[in-house]
Amino acid sequence: MGMTLDSIVPWGRSFEEYVTMFGLTNTDLTKRILGCGDGPAGFNSELTARGGTVVSLDPIYAFSRTQIRGRIADTYQMVIDQVRANSHDYVWNVIPSIEALGQVRMSAMETFLTDFEAGRNAGRYIAGELPSLPFERGTFDITLSSHFLFLYSAHLSAEFHLQALREMMRVAREVRVFPLLTLDGFPSPHVPIVTERLSHQGHCVEIRRVHYEFQRGGNEMLVVTPA
Repeated sequence: MGMTLDSIVPWGRSFEEYVTMFGLTNTDLTKRILGCGDGPAGFNSELTARGGTVVSLDPIYAFSRTQIRGRIADTYQMVIDQVRANSHDYVWNVIPSIEALGQVRMSAMETFLTDFEAGRNAGRYIAGELPSLPFERGTFDITLSSHFLFLYSAHLSAEFHLQALREMMRVAREVRVFPLLTLDGFPSPHVPIVTERLSHQGHCVEIRRVHYEFQRGGNEMLVVTPA
């Protein structure tokens, strides 16, 4: 049975957040980028407008813009209320308040929604999900995974993470994953397993500090490149 819309909680991040979360340089932004699990993020739309080459893959793209907008409306307040109840788990620095968080997220999601139909028709938004990617080997230069791998460690096994990362490496020269924390704010138990296994297989695996921290302690990304 396929994924249903009522099982999805859309929560989009901005272009600026992607750049900071993944330490993307101006040179990186000229490369062929794949985003796995991008959801309703504004990154694809804004990078495309800047002349970049980017494809986003997410199961939510199987639904229409109207359906996604409706689901955002249905779940937005629930997410905001959860953040408010656990506000001590977040760093209120760049985003100074819960009200500002809501504005940033809704702006990013509106950017996505405005671009979605044209982008889907152009092949920039593709319905799909890890650990299987519908692309040829070496199609991209960089593959990104934002707030999916490691974050859902309680739901996805270490073996799933390994399969997903190997598949991401199949289609790109470099993989970056952010953050390395679970939903409850603890370091993912899968990180050392994945690091050891991929290193043993000859890949270069690095945990790199980034200049982004909203989830407290969430300021590192995993970078994997071929041997």
